[in-house]
Order: sequence, then C-alpha cells, then structure tokens
Amino acid sequence: MGSPPDTSKKAYKIERYNSYIRRISSTKLLNTSSKLLLRATLLVALILVLLFTINYPPFSESGGRALHHRHSFLSYYLSSSSSAAIGGGAWEKQVRHSSTPRRPNGISVLVTGAAGFIGAHCSLALKKRGDGVLGLDNFNSYYDPSLKRARQALLAKHQVKTADTIFIVEGDLNDGPLLTKLFDVVPFTHVLHLAAQAGVRYAMQNPQSYVASNIAGFVNLLEVAKAMNPQPSIVWASSSSVYGLNTENPFSESHRTDQPASLYAATKKAGEEIAHTYNHIYGLSLTGLRFFTVYGPWGRPDMAYFFFTKDILQGKQIDVYQTQDNKEVARDFTYIDDVVKGCLGALDTAEKSTGSGGRKRGPAQLRLYNLGNTSPVPVGRLVSILEGLLNTKAKKHVIKMPRNGDVPFTHANVSLAYRDFGYKPTTDLATGLRKFVKWYAGYYGIKPTAKKEITLATAGSDDDSN
Repeated sequence: MGSPPDTSKKAYKIERYNSYIRRISSTKLLNTSSKLLLRATLLVALILVLLFTINYPPFSESGGRALHHRHSFLSYYLSSSSSAAIGGGAWEKQVRHSSTPRRPNGISVLVTGAAGFIGAHCSLALKKRGDGVLGLDNFNSYYDPSLKRARQALLAKHQVKTADTIFIVEGDLNDGPLLTKLFDVVPFTHVLHLAAQAGVRYAMQNPQSYVASNIAGFVNLLEVAKAMNPQPSIVWASSSSVYGLNTENPFSESHRTDQPASLYAATKKAGEEIAHTYNHIYGLSLTGLRFFTVYGPWGRPDMAYFFFTKDILQGKQIDVYQTQDNKEVARDFTYIDDVVKGCLGALDTAEKSTGSGGRKRGPAQLRLYNLGNTSPVPVGRLVSILEGLLNTKAKKHVIKMPRNGDVPFTHANVSLAYRDFGYKPTTDLATGLRKFVKWYAGYYGIKPTAKKEITLATAGSDDDSN
C-alpha cells in the first residue's frame, strides 16, 4: 500500500496566496482611506478660505487690525453651534427692546450702517418720533473707527433715563446666520439699508471691498428678507454717482445711468438692477435713494468739506480741482437734516412687500429718487465759506482733476421726491457749514479765533455720503 500524498507544499502555497490577497486588500483600503481623508481635508480648507474671504473682505487697515478681524471670526465660527455665539437671552432682550415702537402705528426698522454718518442721524430721527430702531454695523476701518464708536455712544445715550436707547449689533452684511437670527427675533416692518463701502477714489486701491459690501452684502440682505413672512419694505442707499458721464442737467431719474465713471458708481448701479430683480421675482418693496454729496455734523472725514476744514486749521495746503478745460468743479451739497427728512419720507410712503417665504403674491412697489439740494455750488465757494467761518486763509493748490472716477458737476432734480413724499431741502451751504464747523470745533476741542457771518446768494458731490 503506497504512502498518502504530501499536501504540505500545496497548503503552503495556498497560505502564501491568501496572505498576498490580505496585503492587497489592506493596501487598497489604506489608499482609499487616505484619499478620502485628503479630500475631506481639502474640502474643509476650501470652506474655511471661502468663509474668511466672503465674510471679512479686505480693507486698507493695519496687519494688527486685520488679524483681530480674522481672530474674531474664527472664534465666532468655532462657537457658532451655540446660539450664544450670536446672542443669548440678554442679547435678544436688547434687540427686542431697541426694535419696539413707542408710538401707535410705529414701525420697526433695521438700520444697516447705523454707526455711519447718515445711518446715525436717521436712527436718531426715527427713535425720537417713537419708532423701533435696531442698528447693524461692522465698524470697518475705511475711516477712523473711533468716530463710528462715538456715534454709537451717541445713539446709546439717547433718552438713557427711560432706557429708550438705540442698540447697534456689531456684525457684517455677509453674515447670513446673523441676519437670519435678527429677523427671527424681530419681525421688522422696514429695513433702511445704508451700509456700504463708500468713496469714489478708494475704489482704485481696494476694489474688492466694494464688490463684497455693495453687491454681495446687498444680495445677502435681500436673500434673507425675501424668505421672511411677512417680508419687510426696504429703502436703500443708491448714489448720485450712478449718473456718471451723463451731461444732461439737472440730473433726473429718467436720465441714462449706463456710463459709470467709477467702480463705486458701477456697484451702486448694479444694486439698482439687483433691486429690480428681487422686486420682480420675489415681490419685495424696494425704494432706492440717490444721495447728492451729503454733509454736516458727524460727517465722514474722507469728504472734501471735512478734510478741508482740518487742513485749513493745520495750515496745510489743500488741492482744489478744476476740469481739464479750466472750469470750476461744482457739487450739489445737501445738508444732512434735509436728507434725513427724505429718508423718513421714503420709509413712510413705502408700500408693503407682496411676497412671503420667498414667493411673490402680486406686483410690488419699486422706486428711485434723487435726494439733493437742487443748487450746485463751486468747490472754490465752499473753500471761501470755510475760510470765513474759521477766520483762516486756505493755502489753495489749484490743479486739474485727476482721472480717478470723480465727475466735474452734479445737480439734482428732486421734483419726483417732492411729489411723492414732500421732499423739499431748506438748508443753504453757508448755514449747513456753520453748523458743521461748530460741531467740528466741539468734537475735536478746537476754538476758532473768530466768528464771521457768511451769506450765500445761491445755495443748495466728491461723492455722496454714507
């Protein structure tokens, strides 16, 4: 009888084969896991980059301030799973209290850019007549944020004895969750949207900030507003800059606005077209206001009347522009109190939006108005008035206007605003500048050496002002 077959070699080969299969499978699994981990890491990194760039667009600021903004955003992002990241019970109580009207049939208004020039004045005017007002501002450093903080303090002190103050939420228009939270806490009847990246010349240095604020920020606000039930009525700041290279005078709402002379003007014109779209599709009631060179107390330091005052007092030379054909540059300077009346008139005549939850139920109101003074004044005349008020001779340097987006002449036709809500400017340039200089001297602790009476026979933009 023969010996049994030797199976050890066959078993060894099978075991080697199984071992090989296990190694292959393990390697494939490891490669698959590595690829998935790499893809997940790249996706998270991409999301973080997008969030950083969209929510906090670059401004011309120091590295330290930029680092502070990014650190603040990261802290918010890491804690955003908690409602306390946006605001807890005490925060919501402040928001509701500030937004509650104190008069019968009063309105509840979200004012964006409330720490800005026009925003602060409008917030005070609304609150004084008994409306509910909640502010929103990101306090960016386009100009000295301490002036914005001072305006914030002014609003916070309004009728402090009765605790009827104006609360400003510090946040950005591109922060969708924050905007949604505000609308969840308060059913705003109106939005006065004044937040924007302002300034004609700065657009050549930092164009991205204009797109991020004036276009993306506006769209984000409209996206949140369209989904509300009921939707708010929206009054928002366009600009006289949209008239661009228009040569017809005075500027009328029916004139062409398809030739912007600056990126700032182009973003404001884009805003007007975006407003038309959201009105048409979603039934949002939208009113755009084209401001003409707004000036006055608590104004913007980047505006000519403001830095002329500063430079004249400091004995510095000021540049006074002429056109390329040696004509004087003129602006339709509009005093802040007149503009505030126009803003409130637009709010009071704004019809209700017709949509709800993102669906249009019927045609909605869509309007555009000029808010100017109707009397252009040469910039040289502005300087002469300031010289008299400050009792100081300006060191004028007359030069040709550079090609930086400025236009040589603005002149508003306001007949449409007068017809629809009684807008009628009453403050001439001499009177308005006198009030500004008085505020300037008090705010900066400066005492002019003498006061000189100024008269202006004919009175009523650089750009409009936010």
